[in-house]
Amino acid sequence: MPSRLAPIYRSGMARMRVDSCGPQSAAVRDGKIRLVALTKGHYPGVELRRDQLPGINSIGFWSGAGAQDWGLDPHRNEGLEIAFLETGRMDFSVEAKNYELRPGHFTITRPWQLHKLGAPHIGPGKLHWLILDVGVRRPNQEWHWPRWLTLTDADREELTRKLRHNESPVWEASPEVAGAFRGLMESIARWPAPHLESRMITLLNRLFLAVLVALCEQQTQHNPQLTSRRRTVELFLRDLAGNAASSSRDWTLEQMARECGLGITAFSKYCREVVNSGAVEYLNQCRLEQAAHALRHDRHRTITDIAFASGFHSSQYFATAFRKHFRQSPGTYRSTATGILPQGDSARRDSKG
Repeated sequence: MPSRLAPIYRSGMARMRVDSCGPQSAAVRDGKIRLVALTKGHYPGVELRRDQLPGINSIGFWSGAGAQDWGLDPHRNEGLEIAFLETGRMDFSVEAKNYELRPGHFTITRPWQLHKLGAPHIGPGKLHWLILDVGVRRPNQEWHWPRWLTLTDADREELTRKLRHNESPVWEASPEVAGAFRGLMESIARWPAPHLESRMITLLNRLFLAVLVALCEQQTQHNPQLTSRRRTVELFLRDLAGNAASSSRDWTLEQMARECGLGITAFSKYCREVVNSGAVEYLNQCRLEQAAHALRHDRHRTITDIAFASGFHSSQYFATAFRKHFRQSPGTYRSTATGILPQGDSARRDSKG
């Protein structure tokens, strides 16, 4: 289960922050946990060839005893993540909602869901995980399962539907879910012994069938709106509001619509439904709010630097827009919030003294 909001990967024009596993890797290096994993890309573990276990980006487990002084920062994954807590208790949050994981819980997070483990530190325990790329980065995209998944067409469609129409992150693991994860753990620990890839494919099919059964037994409601085009626009706008790296990009209306897989007319319609304003207007509001945050907290940065870093191409336009939005200049806003005088004020006051 991964860590920081970097590096960045792309899906079309989208840039998605994913974990760099820094705290996790440091905990392994310092002997705080034992980690065994198979990996593709930047995740920690033994490197897999691209043709081995297609779709699997990371699969493994960690085990740690005693108090831990590290946790995983908010992050997204390059695929569907399923994790299973075999022992211990851990704090877990998804999109700012907090949960306490207990032994026998398993979690499901999708690529667009921001989540973290630890508050701020994880607890002792044994955690299993897998990250499977099913070709989606947004809720309304079509899922593409790897060819090794041998569920019937009807079961595969039902599994996809249940995963898409319910974003509940925490579930009770059945003995079948737990057994499949334990079998995968044994195979990963023995990699690359003969025939292990075939054995792991068999266990992965057992796992996904067990997940389907668990969801059928525990899932009481379906919400097709979670896969709607409106939902995709809602998540895109939420990312603009909470992610300075996204809002500072040089967006056009056409690019924002394309990012959500929509035409300009449909995108603008959903945008107004969600935030009651046009997309460009909302983008500027997000930039101004993030610039205001920087003015309050980044005392050593100049106002001009903050303006450009927030996505504005003109300091004069930034000052005008800021004054209109907050009813005061950026310099006055900073001095009111931090006690730092606007540029020039100290010299004028000294000359009067």
